[in-house]
This record gives sequence, structure tokens and C-alpha cells, in this order.
Amino acid sequence: MRLSLETPLIQVAGIRDRAEAALVQECGVRYLGFPLRLPVNREDLTEAEAEAIIRSLRPPARGVLITYLDEAEAIDGFCRMLGARIVQLHGDISAAELARLRELDPGLTMIKSLVVGMYPISVLEGLVIELGPLVDGFLTDTYEPETGAAGATGRTHDWGVSRRLVELSPRPVILAGGLTPANVRRAISAVRPAGVDVHTGVEDAPGRKDRAKLLAFVAEASAAFGEYWPGRGAPELPPASGRSQRP
Repeated sequence: MRLSLETPLIQVAGIRDRAEAALVQECGVRYLGFPLRLPVNREDLTEAEAEAIIRSLRPPARGVLITYLDEAEAIDGFCRMLGARIVQLHGDISAAELARLRELDPGLTMIKSLVVGMYPISVLEGLVIELGPLVDGFLTDTYEPETGAAGATGRTHDWGVSRRLVELSPRPVILAGGLTPANVRRAISAVRPAGVDVHTGVEDAPGRKDRAKLLAFVAEASAAFGEYWPGRGAPELPPASGRSQRP
């Protein structure tokens, strides 16, 4: 049975170890992202370490494989190896490969990235229409031309483009790209996404997840979701000790 995306959702990507996995869950986050087999950035942990954490998670926590693989058989095999039941696809995967992946594993939840700045908005709109029937959700992220990174850049993008894709999409759209406790409320208000994804925006200088930043991010995102999605902010929030001020 395929897992549906619990919206509005908050995902924290770049989990480094079991301690971080426990920390983000303590801060009210249910979706934990594991970027692996990346073309540009370095992985935060080994595949064996990711597998151990993903298989140890218990509901309502969910492990999400984030990868740039673009062939159905390779994605299917990797998900099965890790025990991941949700995959976030950042590669340039075709509709035919997505359909094949669905045949290989009908129970796999698939999220397709839409990289703002890498393609014109007309191309992104076309992908939403073409791929919408094949996936369970989309995620908008930021392109970095200097490095060629299609996501995990720590940069925001034109939220107007993401808002247009939210309005067009038949599937939930998650917003990513440069989000922090200071801007996530404005981002949600501008885009009206079904969820948000954060990576470096809740880390300290050494690159570890920071409890205070996590709590502030979850509190700000939940408040923003509650403003236009009454009664459906992020679930089971712990009390926050304080919130970051927005510029």
C-alpha cells in the first residue's frame, strides 16, 4: 500500500546520524531526508548508515531517499536496499522511467523535483502536466549555475514561479531552497505549498542540526500553514523556546 503525503508537511534533509534523526523527530519533524548518490554535493553519511537509520524509524516518522538517479531499475533497487518507501527524484528522469518505476514498485511514494532557474517556467509547467499523473508530489528547488547543483544550494529562488506551479499542479507541491526560520513564514505565505523542506537553514556553523533553529523553523512553518490551512499546521509540535524574527 502506497503511503500518502501527510500535508502540510515539514521535511528536514541531510540527516547525518542517529543522533540527528532523533533530534529532528523530537522537534516535531516527521519527514527525514537522506541525499545519496549525488552528482555534485558530498553525502552526509554512508549508504549503510542511512539504511540503518531508515529501517529503525517508526511511524509517524518517514525516511525519504533523495537522489539524482534517473533509471527505474536503479532507483527501485536502491530504495529496496535502504528500506525507503518514499523517494525524492532530482534527476532528469523521463515519464517512461517513472511509469516503469511505478510498475516495479506500486507502493513507492514518488516526489519529483522542479528546479527553478534551471529551466524556463514554461518547461516546468509542462513537466507538472506531463508527470502529474505519474507521481505523488512535486518539490520546487533552486538551481546554482556556478556549480551546476540542482538543489541543496542554500539559496532561495523566485517564489512567484513556485506559486504558479502550486496553482497548476494536480499533486501536492513542497517548497525547498534557502529556507530558514527567518523566511519560512513569508515563503509559505507567498507560495502556499503543501509542505516545506529545509537542509542547511537549520544547521550550525559545523554543519550539524541545531535544536533552537529546528524548533524555530517548525514553529514558524506551522504558524504559517495554520493561517491558510486552519487546524492543519505541522502535527505534534513541542513547545518552542522562541522564534526567529523575520526581516
